[in-house]
Amino acid sequence: MFSFFSKNKDNESNKYNLYVKTAALLIHAAKIDENYSDIEKKIIKATLIKLGVNEIDLEKIFKKAENTESNSNQILEFTKEIKNSDENFKIKIIETLWSIIYSDNNLDMYESNFMRRLTGLLYLDNKIVGNIKEKIKKKFNK
Repeated sequence: MFSFFSKNKDNESNKYNLYVKTAALLIHAAKIDENYSDIEKKIIKATLIKLGVNEIDLEKIFKKAENTESNSNQILEFTKEIKNSDENFKIKIIETLWSIIYSDNNLDMYESNFMRRLTGLLYLDNKIVGNIKEKIKKKFNK
């Protein structure tokens, strides 16, 4: 009986950590061009809600993620848990990352390099990431 509660608590803890690490990665991407905007924050928060974060925990997770990101010096810490997620989860993250990057209608070399590295770290096919990039680019260039 107690093991059921323990597993459920562990599962919630794992989800919380995944959300924090995911948000930290998204925040890191938003800061790469040194222009961390309110639009990017809205995109990140909307993504967290789509991934399953409830409104009550959103600000807590977001603040924890901002703190985690500012105290980290490498993205491996953020990608470790994400790379073990299913492909649909990773695709949502890539869509969000491209949305963050194109929210200012500009792709700089640091953002481009970041996405190339991230594609490898998350074990995603370059073609899939390229297709997502083009889809998001069209969306923001309208």
